[in-house]
Amino acid sequence: QVQLVESGGGVVQAGGSLRLSCAASRSIFTIYVFNWYRQAPGMERELVAGITRGGSINYADSVKGRFTISTDNTWNTVDLQMNSLIPEDTGVYYCNARLLHRSDSWGQGTQVTVSS
Repeated sequence: QVQLVESGGGVVQAGGSLRLSCAASRSIFTIYVFNWYRQAPGMERELVAGITRGGSINYADSVKGRFTISTDNTWNTVDLQMNSLIPEDTGVYYCNARLLHRSDSWGQGTQVTVSS
């Protein structure tokens, strides 16, 4: 199956920026959707942003205008540029890939902490 590895998390002050990256291992299985999820302690995992090979992009209302999701040309990597960060953005961010004819793949998660 496809393996996903996130990177780029860290601690940043409110108003700062971080760029998360998710690298997918080469596979014969085709990724047709990349998603970024996040989960704060004691809360449900929520969808932050998603992008499809058909060109559709969606964001959670709470991050619209601040976050940008993008992929490389070969769809081996998905990034999440996070600007104007606020403490409510704190959580573990997970990369998710939806595959043709296979179950979804998930990364291990990367911690993002925004201090006030």
